Amino acid sequence: MKTALWLYLFLFLAFFDLHAQYPILTPFAMSLGAGPAFIGWMMGMYSLTHLPGNLLAGVLVDRNGSRRYIVFALTAAGLILLLQAHAQLPWHLLLLRAASGFALAFLSPACMTLLASLSSDPATQGKYMSGHGIIHTLASVVSPAAGAFIVAKAGYSGTFSTLGWLLIVTGVMAFFSVPKHSPALAVHAPALPLHHEKAMNPVSAEAPVSKRYYLLPFFVSCSQGVLFFELPLSQGSEGMISTGILLSLLSLGALLTLSLFFLNRLAPGIRIAAALLGMAICFFSLAAFRSIPAGIVLFMLGAAKGVLFPAMASLFISLGGAGRMGRTFSLQSIAMSLGAFAGPVAAGQLRDYVSPYFIAFVLLMIAILLLPPGRSGKLASYSPDWNSHAA
Repeated sequence: MKTALWLYLFLFLAFFDLHAQYPILTPFAMSLGAGPAFIGWMMGMYSLTHLPGNLLAGVLVDRNGSRRYIVFALTAAGLILLLQAHAQLPWHLLLLRAASGFALAFLSPACMTLLASLSSDPATQGKYMSGHGIIHTLASVVSPAAGAFIVAKAGYSGTFSTLGWLLIVTGVMAFFSVPKHSPALAVHAPALPLHHEKAMNPVSAEAPVSKRYYLLPFFVSCSQGVLFFELPLSQGSEGMISTGILLSLLSLGALLTLSLFFLNRLAPGIRIAAALLGMAICFFSLAAFRSIPAGIVLFMLGAAKGVLFPAMASLFISLGGAGRMGRTFSLQSIAMSLGAFAGPVAAGQLRDYVSPYFIAFVLLMIAILLLPPGRSGKLASYSPDWNSHAA
């Protein structure tokens, strides 16, 4: 539990640092002379360079543990932010964002694998993952508004320098606090005969994981990339404060539903489908009904995200097994990286022809149509009794 608490602290600081950049990256790029299409490529490049990092992280974390990669990701990202504070041209920002994307690609698989390896009990693993979601959301509640406030007082250079040093200090803390060797699931769980293993985890033991599962994080991340691209751009260079407040409302909505623990009693398939539909309706409202206050729509969008992400996390824990958690979370991160790249790029190229929010609506509706059915043919259950340990 002590390791989990330290890890939650590092995750909070890291997520605070990252989300604080969202409302200021687009205005900063515009101040360097970048146009909407270039900004879309810049935001997408950050996610594109996640791919080689995710591919490496999946194997290296399973082989060497999480500690060194957590420290590397935090420290390297902090140093890159210090350089970003002195960017003079849009191409400088593009290259630095690409480097930052590669460095931070190691953070999520390493942290998720470490949390999952702290226990072999599915219920306890689910609690750790829920804690991860709550910490992420708490950080994202205050960081967008805080980032906009800091840049209003200290300017872009001072803000990036402050955030960079925060990440470096967090990396140093992780070096002294995270255990060198992560407890392995195989150590906690005794070896079981094959038929017992299949009974415990029928999805991962009986058949390869369907690639359709990874379409879920792809389309969700793609829609989020559209939102993070379009929202600051629609507010304009003078709307950093309002953008930060709107993103904070998004996170408050997620925090609300994350706190409703009784939702975990519902089958993950039902939660995923309902959340995707809710997010799609919110994006359609942003595109078609401008009279509805954006704050209300974003709060409801965040509430849907708060239902979706714990359900997806539980799904991918059930798909993983002892010794391959890192690979499972790595593939999930790759799918999200591809989506986060495709979303802003598509929005930047098509913004003059169609609302980017409508693009996100279409993507989420496709995600609902492509949801993998349960093994019994029902969406509510991905495998027999897989949600039997839900709190």
